[in-house]
Amino acid sequence: MKTEFNNIGQLPEVARKLLETFPDDRFFAFFGSMGVGKTTLIKEICAELGVKDVVCSPTFAIVNEYCRQPENEPVYHFDFYRLKTLGEAYDLGYEEYFYSGYYCFTEWTEKVEELLPESYVRVDIAENNGVRTLVAERVVE
Repeated sequence: MKTEFNNIGQLPEVARKLLETFPDDRFFAFFGSMGVGKTTLIKEICAELGVKDVVCSPTFAIVNEYCRQPENEPVYHFDFYRLKTLGEAYDLGYEEYFYSGYYCFTEWTEKVEELLPESYVRVDIAENNGVRTLVAERVVE
């Protein structure tokens, strides 16, 4: 999947398209530079999934858990920006989240890339002159 967008008003459509393109996937690994809109897009994806909680970057907590309604299922949102070592991901018990079968969204994924599940959706976002390009593909290792 590849799409371009240039304003925040387009994000609901982008989020919907991403979920429709990968309906059976639950692990989405986001890649992109600081400020490109990873958290903002994840916030919109969570809204599409029925999350009513306040969705924000878990930069300091590393992981936030939201509740998907009406399924009453957890949605996990990671931000690995502040991670110094892989050992910190192990200390978090990342396996319980990554392999839970529930939606899991990761930011700054390059810091834990070797821990990713065998199958996930890689979402790359880049910005050029105010236009963001999103490329998403299923990765099976």
